[in-house]
Amino acid sequence: MHIAIVGCGQLSRMLALAGIPMGLKFSFIADAGEDSRCVEGLGTIVRWQPSEPVSAIYDGLGQPDRITVEKEQVDVSLLSALQAYCPVHPNPQAFATCQHRYQEKQLLDKLGIGCAAYLYGQPTEASAAKIPLPVVVKSCREGYDGKNQWVLKHQQEVDAFSQQAKEQNYIVEQWIPFDKEISQVSVRGANGEMRHYPLAENRHEQGILKQSVAPAEAISEQLCLAAQDYMCRIMRALDYVGVMAMECFVVKDQLLVNELAPRVHNSGHWTQSGSKTCQFTNHLRAIAGLPLGSTDPHGVTGMVNLIGTIKPPLASLPPNAALHWYNKAVRPGRKLGHINFTGANRESLIRQMEMVLR
Repeated sequence: MHIAIVGCGQLSRMLALAGIPMGLKFSFIADAGEDSRCVEGLGTIVRWQPSEPVSAIYDGLGQPDRITVEKEQVDVSLLSALQAYCPVHPNPQAFATCQHRYQEKQLLDKLGIGCAAYLYGQPTEASAAKIPLPVVVKSCREGYDGKNQWVLKHQQEVDAFSQQAKEQNYIVEQWIPFDKEISQVSVRGANGEMRHYPLAENRHEQGILKQSVAPAEAISEQLCLAAQDYMCRIMRALDYVGVMAMECFVVKDQLLVNELAPRVHNSGHWTQSGSKTCQFTNHLRAIAGLPLGSTDPHGVTGMVNLIGTIKPPLASLPPNAALHWYNKAVRPGRKLGHINFTGANRESLIRQMEMVLR
């Protein structure tokens, strides 16, 4: 089977590396100026120009049997047009919903799934007057890894932001003093079969995921089941096929959804070492119509992102660690690779992760 992936970043790379041993063939769609070095040598790369006929793109890819996507901010009209040639998973509507924060919030509201109080389409001053400070202002599009997000703690900051804001395509959310940040990664097959990975506990710095540990510690069975129930409702509502991630705040005994990601996700990278079937293999199984693999964990697993690291830190790897280097251009604040760790217990695992980070 031949699978084409929209995007040429590290997620495309890891999907291809998981699929090649399965006998799958890959090709990739790159935007006009997109850096494609992550996937060089893994399949044909086609540069997409909006003026180009979709039939030419499909033929240039080698007429794939399935098309999938590695990023949220994708041209939904392109995905819709490609559906005339082969199945696209997840479907374009899932991307249209998840790439716009307000539409995503509307979906959660419709399904009765808890999230932070928010307002949309109102001036920031008016929103901040209705939602107690501090608040988080988020662009409805192009917001990830802390980009296009602003925490406003005082009225002076609200006034300053209002004066410099050029548009109103923001949502204003209540700032949540959470106990933990966790993520649920799940997969749904074309036949409706669903499987869920254990919850991962995440730590962010400046809006960028720094590390994950799975399974998350001190999470009640009630919250674990709630997270799985939320994912089932969301994926059914979107008729979703593939892997999806849901990032949440834990506030005492309550679970609040922060955002959805319609793709394989950074907080699921630990599954490469810590699960019987990693998220990348399960995504490919789902979109290819194959039976889903087990999501059972091997034990305690951790993941550390390498952010702005100049070269692969080979000399720092302990025996229980696996390095994944993305071959991306080095840039400060950019995710350039990650390391997965396995351990007998949580304490020793975290010690080793911190030692490597130092």
